[in-house]
Amino acid sequence: MTANTKAMAPGESAAPVSLGTACRFWLQLGFISFGGPAGQIAIMHRELVERRRWISERRFLHALNYCMVLPGPEAQQLATYIGWLMHRTPGGIVAGGLFVLPSLLILIGLSWLYIAFGQVSGVAGVFYGIKPAVTAIVVHAAYQIGSRVLKNALLWAISAAAFVAIFVLSVPFPAIVAAAALLGYLGGRFAPSNFAVDTAHGLPGGSYGPAAIDDDTATPPHAAFRWPRLLLIILVGGLLWLVPMALLTAMLGWPHTLTQMAWFFTKAALLTFGGAYAVLPYVYQGAVVQYGWLTPTQMIDGLALGETTPGPLIMVVAFVGFVGAYLNSEVRTLFGPDGLFLAGAVAASLVTWFTFLPSFLFIFAGGPLVEATRNDLKVTAPLTAITAAVVGVILNLALFFGYHVLWPKGLTGSLDWISALLTIAAAVALFRFRLSVIQVIGISAFIGFLLQMSKVIA
Repeated sequence: MTANTKAMAPGESAAPVSLGTACRFWLQLGFISFGGPAGQIAIMHRELVERRRWISERRFLHALNYCMVLPGPEAQQLATYIGWLMHRTPGGIVAGGLFVLPSLLILIGLSWLYIAFGQVSGVAGVFYGIKPAVTAIVVHAAYQIGSRVLKNALLWAISAAAFVAIFVLSVPFPAIVAAAALLGYLGGRFAPSNFAVDTAHGLPGGSYGPAAIDDDTATPPHAAFRWPRLLLIILVGGLLWLVPMALLTAMLGWPHTLTQMAWFFTKAALLTFGGAYAVLPYVYQGAVVQYGWLTPTQMIDGLALGETTPGPLIMVVAFVGFVGAYLNSEVRTLFGPDGLFLAGAVAASLVTWFTFLPSFLFIFAGGPLVEATRNDLKVTAPLTAITAAVVGVILNLALFFGYHVLWPKGLTGSLDWISALLTIAAAVALFRFRLSVIQVIGISAFIGFLLQMSKVIA
């Protein structure tokens, strides 16, 4: 990253940013955006606010707060928002698309390697070491979200109720989200102080000098709210969803696996409040339990691959699509025995399209309203309640992963003590020594590889 990175002297004006310069940055960001949403947002803050001065601190955080309210990956939506604010709709498409594209291509390749060579001793050992780390990572995610959101007894109660609902009563995730949103709406009206939770990811404040889009920069004409523009976006967005869905239904039929993947991940895209870890239980319920596209073990492996690639963690849906199509007899028949890689790649691309399309539409449709308003508790309170519920849901997900990792043959089988020790070690590394997710997964994978090789040699 070289363009516009030189620090400016106080009082120096920020130069306008060309679309070409922005494109180069968004492409580079797509390849280095590791660390989950917090890490990705921190990278954008450092590059766009502190170093390049493309946008001011206040405008950056205002956009981030809106993205936190939306379902979907907030870091990708934030990139889309800034790209749209700077360079109209083409800028938003480029910023949001390049945030996802490298991850999609990498995951297609890794998914194929997983299917083709997953049973090879060395590869199997790598995944044996990664699975306990993933369990610890999910627990750590619940802690991180909970420490940011669960600031009072009411929010703790919502989180506990969500855990009981999904773990004990098997309440569907969408119903939990709806109930939490209703509680948040009522709480915002009758107990507003309990729902005024900061959503800025703990980013540092401060003045970094003038920016291309500064605090007092006038809203550009394309970002002004107009009803005709909003209706046009809704119409175009509806067609971008309806046309491929109609083609799938007409050519393959509604019950076909690819059609059902498109429909399922459309619903998943509208339920990802609180980040990717929040929607994973819903993806698990659908992909593993309801449709049987993946096994529980494959789902854990997919999450591990998602953690080790750049881009939003929700890109694990590409793994689900690839593996689900590659191993599905219905899809295999459609593409033929020599087209299995193509089948997986098409399915991965398909589910990515239907997962991320709503994120672009939310930004292009809602951005003008955000530019004309400030934070409104009536909007943010339901999000706060949903995020509190998400903590309980993620804890349930951690228990699900822990069960399959520590008792791979079920509770009637014996405890896998090596996996248990690896899980504890990964948790200590995350909580005590604050190692990054990539470091924990890398170390765990290496240990798993060594353990497997020692068995082969013996």
